[in-house]
Amino acid sequence: MWEPSVCLIFLSALATSRAEISKDLELDYETASRLAGLPLHCATIEYPNKLSQVLQNETELLSPSELHPIFYGCFDWHSSVHGHWLLAKVGNLFPATELHQNVSTLFAQQFTQEKVDVELSYFKRKWGKSFERTYGWAWLLKLQEELQSSNQEDFQEYARILKPLADHITELYIDFLPRLSYPVRVGEHTNTAFGLVFALDYAKLDGNEKLVEAIRNVSLTFYSPDVDCPLRYEPSGYDFLSPCLQEAEIMSKIIEDNFEYEVWLQKFLNQLYRDDFSLEPGKVADRTDGKLVHLDGLNFSRAWALYTITSKLRDEDMVARLNGIADEHILTSMDNVVGSDYAGSHWLASFLFHALEVRNQAK
Repeated sequence: MWEPSVCLIFLSALATSRAEISKDLELDYETASRLAGLPLHCATIEYPNKLSQVLQNETELLSPSELHPIFYGCFDWHSSVHGHWLLAKVGNLFPATELHQNVSTLFAQQFTQEKVDVELSYFKRKWGKSFERTYGWAWLLKLQEELQSSNQEDFQEYARILKPLADHITELYIDFLPRLSYPVRVGEHTNTAFGLVFALDYAKLDGNEKLVEAIRNVSLTFYSPDVDCPLRYEPSGYDFLSPCLQEAEIMSKIIEDNFEYEVWLQKFLNQLYRDDFSLEPGKVADRTDGKLVHLDGLNFSRAWALYTITSKLRDEDMVARLNGIADEHILTSMDNVVGSDYAGSHWLASFLFHALEVRNQAK
């Protein structure tokens, strides 16, 4: 049996350790500046570039900046979009700062009516309505949400300019979701659950009941009957999303009553309720490999999903235990974002920032 003095020393050390972890994961101005520096740099870096393009003829063989005059940097369209979201987020969090001014200067160059018209025209091509479905769609709506909800006059103007593209993406969702017969349950871009989370948040902000209802219907149809998600089979080698945790995250937003959500969660991921539950962070063997480095992103997306899930739970011990696992996932990968190879640095800052943001909101 431990002596009382030993117990006090242990508890004191534990409290100190938790305080140090909280400080490491603080979303302060210095952290925001370091992470924002990555998309500020790559937003106008055109090459290398991965175009996900279906060509109808030789006239469509154009440069990335001609095809996508706003979102041509940061290696690919969706990474550019969520890089812009990160910048909008830090601009809102830290107004009247040099960081906000740097972001606004870039946005003034990027968000013009002419450029939005070209971006929009790409989606109106014959093959355009499936471009970036639904991963890039979701991030575009998250960017629009951040601009549209801002109380900064310059960001409000950028939101107005970008709104036609967001409106078109919204219509693409409304058209597509009823035709999706089965959910896509992968750990990469086409994961259906991920594609619904940000879209639902935006639809609620924008007051778009048609999109809210479409997301609610498809989520309940696909996910409400699910039980025993095999989290032990994760991750796959290229995952940057957890299929099980992403599903639990979207259902936390669909099932608004906390008690009803827990009833569903206990059937779907009962292992979370075990005191001995553990989840090892993803291991990256080569951060210069664009696919293998996905696992750093997995650590961040698992973390934000766990923070979101625990915000609905009543058991304080369980909340602390799962949040500790989430913290461990962030700490595993957060030092491999700034200064890392472009294979990861062109996109990981957004994932890390979102994980830290959700953690901050959950506190």
